[in-house]
Amino acid sequence: VGGGDSFASGLIYGLLMGREPQWALECGVAHGALAMSTPGDTTMATRAEVLNAMKGAGARIAR
Repeated sequence: VGGGDSFASGLIYGLLMGREPQWALECGVAHGALAMSTPGDTTMATRAEVLNAMKGAGARIAR
């Protein structure tokens, strides 16, 4: 639960920031993956955590 919403928010963020569609898509995928790594239906991933996931870092939020 929450992966689709997180994907959409990452995609929309990338598009609103004027990034290339591929970058926006990867941002959405990374944010969705991070949402699936936390309990519950929301993620509190930071921008830095999403960018790290986009670079291939593990999809784990460290708190």
